[in-house]
Amino acid sequence: MMARDGVIQLLAQAELRQYPNEAAPLLDRTPAQEAAHLFERQEPGVAADALRRLRADRATAIIRALSAPAATRVLAALEPTVAAALIARLDDEAREERLASLDQTLARELRELMSYPSDVAGGLMDPRVTAFRPDTTAREALAHLRTLGNRAIHEVFVIDEERRLSGSVGIQDLALAEPDARLDELAKLNPPCIQALAPQEELVALVEERRLTSLPVIDISERLVGVVRYADLLSATQRDATADIQTMVGVSREERALSTAAFAVRKRLPWLQINLATAFLAAAVVGIFEDTIAQFTALAVLLPVVAGQSGNTGAQSLAVTMRGLTLREIQVRHWLRIARKELAVGAINGVAVALVTSLGVYVWSQSIGIAAVIGASMISSIVIAGLAGVSVPMLLTLLRQDPAAASSIVLTTITDVTGFLTFLGFATLASGML
Repeated sequence: MMARDGVIQLLAQAELRQYPNEAAPLLDRTPAQEAAHLFERQEPGVAADALRRLRADRATAIIRALSAPAATRVLAALEPTVAAALIARLDDEAREERLASLDQTLARELRELMSYPSDVAGGLMDPRVTAFRPDTTAREALAHLRTLGNRAIHEVFVIDEERRLSGSVGIQDLALAEPDARLDELAKLNPPCIQALAPQEELVALVEERRLTSLPVIDISERLVGVVRYADLLSATQRDATADIQTMVGVSREERALSTAAFAVRKRLPWLQINLATAFLAAAVVGIFEDTIAQFTALAVLLPVVAGQSGNTGAQSLAVTMRGLTLREIQVRHWLRIARKELAVGAINGVAVALVTSLGVYVWSQSIGIAAVIGASMISSIVIAGLAGVSVPMLLTLLRQDPAAASSIVLTTITDVTGFLTFLGFATLASGML
């Protein structure tokens, strides 16, 4: 108890405003009730800034533990997307209690945000969209914008009586316009927009294609319901990218550096067991050529060289393909084109690596046969690994599976098996030369 009291005192002294990054790990280890007491003594903006730096489960527990007035202040200070994500994690009773204590407009916005999945435009949008009627003047619009504080706004939108999007006006155009100019005179008609249920991939493609800083979001009736800002989209894309990196090595998307050991074991162990099974498969291939290895022991020394080069080649090809799929630069229909490129790259790299390897092996072993075998194996395994790096994620995508989740393990199996099989197979066939 003394240690926990010391943490709270330290945070009170350090002040969350000055040291939010240093406070976050301490708060993650502090019981929710004690952290809630600290938050209740802070200004809403300071508490909100600290809350968004915590793990989602810890932040939700603190929201649940806060008193109703304090929770209302903190939730109102958070970005709506963050507040909605935290409230959505509460049980039904606690969620309704928190929403009921909020301003009706904010509560309605949060309910709308929670109705969308996190990987569609509606789940990424900010419902605090700045929109005006067509007959609003530049003077009136600017006067309203001054009341919004330091909110980042690059353009305002024009809507009709049914709240349907009809145009947009850039902030610079608005600031330079005559005070009495109407927005419908300044607006660019039919601005690019996206449906609230459009997937994140479509959203990314549209923003990059049009070079947009913000994109209005409409519902099925074409009513303006929010706006996706580039910074939020970039943040979401980065989260997905880092999650994909974790899944490629058998780590859950949900695991964080401060997750418990039990959680990490539960998420990682199944993939380790699968990897163990594939390792035994590669070992079985080596076992087939046991007599060849027993006869020529130098082959056992060189096995890791072949497997390592094959694995690196496959990983390079996989990384490029995964990036292309993630950014939607390529589709499954591009497989043949990319496979041809990787075939050429693999052949050129394979020959270059094989020459250096064969020379080194000959100097070491004084055996032309072993040098020729490892050279042929290098070319074959590198070409196969490059093709596999393209084909595995493409095939998983075609089967509607997450390519990030299994590509690495499947590819490792292919590169190990083909590396061992080509090297030991060629060695067996050319045993008279060794």
